[in-house]
Amino acid sequence: MKFVDEVKIHVKSGDGGRGCLSFRREKFIPLGGPDGGDGGDGGHVWFRVDEALSTLLDFRYKVHYKAERGAHGRGKNMHGKAGESLNILVPTGTLIFDAETGELLADLITPGQEILLMKGGMGGRGNARFATSTNRAPRHVQPGMPGEERILRLELKLLADVGLVGLPNAGKSTLISSVSAARPKIADYPFTTLVPNLGVVPYGGYKSFVMADIPGLIEGASEGHGLGTRFLRHVERTDLFLHLVDLSSMQEGDPKDAFATINRELGRHNPELLAKTQLVVLSKQDITEVRELTEEIRPWFEEQGYRVFPLSAVTGDGVPALIQAIAELLEARREAAKTAPPDLDFNPGQG
Repeated sequence: MKFVDEVKIHVKSGDGGRGCLSFRREKFIPLGGPDGGDGGDGGHVWFRVDEALSTLLDFRYKVHYKAERGAHGRGKNMHGKAGESLNILVPTGTLIFDAETGELLADLITPGQEILLMKGGMGGRGNARFATSTNRAPRHVQPGMPGEERILRLELKLLADVGLVGLPNAGKSTLISSVSAARPKIADYPFTTLVPNLGVVPYGGYKSFVMADIPGLIEGASEGHGLGTRFLRHVERTDLFLHLVDLSSMQEGDPKDAFATINRELGRHNPELLAKTQLVVLSKQDITEVRELTEEIRPWFEEQGYRVFPLSAVTGDGVPALIQAIAELLEARREAAKTAPPDLDFNPGQG
């Protein structure tokens, strides 16, 4: 499936129906009076999260969305039917912006979440509504109110607990394929992963977490180089990072510089990313030269406060220890979120 994470669509809620101009006409009842009914209200536009969706691909093939208009009023005081509301399904993690102003209108991050984004126009009143003691035969009706109309920009940010970052060919795709059912493309040349991949990693019986394989970053990614900022947005919602470092001869240059380069690009894109927990993964331990270099470089990472996990996703060595560490960090974070007070800035001792 083609991965699409940003689109523009034209959306319009339904117009209200027109009020009816009508007078009662029945045998033996002269001057029956006005009996024009009201027009129906236009349909609303709702956005709802559908867990079955993982991309905005459908919006590439259909860009115009319009809710049903309200029916016009009729004689004999018959009101028009309200227009059907339009439900637009989007994947979890979709942000909705006004394309013209840039205003964020909604951030849909919960499965099943829905939001009324655009209300339909009100139906117009028929002439029966305007009858008074001094105006027994009004010929005035109201047209229906127009619905709202907007050009929206939909942006998808994947929701994952763990994000894999690192230079191209650092072993991210191999790792996610070894611990989950995800099957990204794996090859020995740069940029084999061209779209983010999500995998569900089981642990501890029936528990699991979601891991995201983000396409390889390079120096200047925050400015658009390589795959650029195209996929950097997808790491913003992860709870922690696995920073994969390749010590094999496939990677040119100093691994320390490569590590600093990735962190620099993350900080340039969003400084808050550097505050997230990072676990350093020294990949490809099935290669002899990598195991030898690991003992030399591991102390450098540990001196800076990083937890280091040497592993081989091919043989599985070191993978269980990494999964256990991730599970402990995520569960501790979730417990802290449950016990955190609603307002962390509130100090009972003040005032």
